Amino acid sequence: MMAFHTVKQMTLKVLIVSVIFLSVWEVIPVLGASPDFLVRDNDFVQGHSTAPVTLLEYSDFTCGFCEKFFHSIFPRLHAAYVQTGKIRFVHRDFPRSPVGPALLAAQAARCAGDQQAFWTMHNRLFNSHQAYAPHQLRSYAQEIGLDGAKFSSCLEQDRHVAAIYQDRLEGGQLGIRGTPAFVLFQTDLSKKGKVILIPGAFPFEVFQEQIDQLLESIKVPREPSESSKSQDSVLKGT
Repeated sequence: MMAFHTVKQMTLKVLIVSVIFLSVWEVIPVLGASPDFLVRDNDFVQGHSTAPVTLLEYSDFTCGFCEKFFHSIFPRLHAAYVQTGKIRFVHRDFPRSPVGPALLAAQAARCAGDQQAFWTMHNRLFNSHQAYAPHQLRSYAQEIGLDGAKFSSCLEQDRHVAAIYQDRLEGGQLGIRGTPAFVLFQTDLSKKGKVILIPGAFPFEVFQEQIDQLLESIKVPREPSESSKSQDSVLKGT
């Protein structure tokens, strides 16, 4: 059984050139077992399916801090851990409103996913300045080469609303109340280990420290350093 942990207290120190490092990271158990829904066959995943560690993000396309994470932190995580086979990165929806732009944008990404373009739409949405009116979403679908009729039909039928609400319900069961929120754990849920909740778009170094510690605990060697060489391609969805 895996112990579930959450961040209780964090103290940030501002160092030279405004680089922020986490000086205190305290985790406390809040649940006795890891929920089965942490790993699902129909997840939207970047990275190798056999990566030893999973970083699951609960996100809202209308959330400014989610957008900040996407532009400033995720490219470094992608280069250092996803591309190197160390982690699987998983998207889950956590719209802060049950109606309106947050729900529409989440639907748009999933409708694009029906045409094998979830991540392309995901990236386009985070580069749209939160313009999520239905006609704008249809324009993005056309821009990334989707079948417009199928995309529009998917939106109009609310095909994925129940699944989006299910994501949000499960996030609430983990104690998540806002976005972005991240759940870090060993991918093999049958193994004993920590499940760590990171409640916010903290600096890269926070994620790096926790990922490296978890990798070390399951005997995965660290890379000499992280690279940012693929930041542009990640942001453009290529």
